[in-house]
Amino acid sequence: MSTRSRTVLLSATAAVAALTLSACGNGGTSGGGGNTNFVTGNNGIDTAAKGKRSAAPDLSGRTLDGKNLDIADYKGKVVVVNVWGSWCGPCREEAQYFSKVSKAYEGKGVQFVGINTRDTSTTPALAFEREHGIGYPSLYDPTGKLMLRFKKGTLNPQLIPSTLVIDKDGKVAARALEALDDTALLKMLKPVVAEK
Repeated sequence: MSTRSRTVLLSATAAVAALTLSACGNGGTSGGGGNTNFVTGNNGIDTAAKGKRSAAPDLSGRTLDGKNLDIADYKGKVVVVNVWGSWCGPCREEAQYFSKVSKAYEGKGVQFVGINTRDTSTTPALAFEREHGIGYPSLYDPTGKLMLRFKKGTLNPQLIPSTLVIDKDGKVAARALEALDDTALLKMLKPVVAEK
């Protein structure tokens, strides 16, 4: 094997290892240092002050049930975005809480949207939603391209599961890089809903 082939093989192996390590994580800390304009909380939730938030990128595409969805259409509402996969244990643990809180906030100016990633077909993802009582739409993103639309240094989804709260102006207000229960989810959501 040539040196170039070995280098390419080692680079590819390192990239796969990095993706594997980032998949389905149990949370962790993310630096808020430098000029990122967000604060890393010790409870696993990162937040950005109202005047220092970055706009959410284009998050649009086909849903698991084949409809078109654009998160920008929800401007004026608070949007909770949950990045998940049917294969992810922590995603299964948190699904009941997302179902519960999404139903409690129905009709109250809050829209929940999932981003299903790394499922090779919609079949297991749709079964996951039925099993866990998820009634809100999920964008189907098998290759993770929607996650890559977030700029580096912003409150971006880096693990699966990740949860973002987007404010009424379409800017990312909070992020969690771990599975959430209803208490933690409400801790992220309530302050953003209360904003004027």
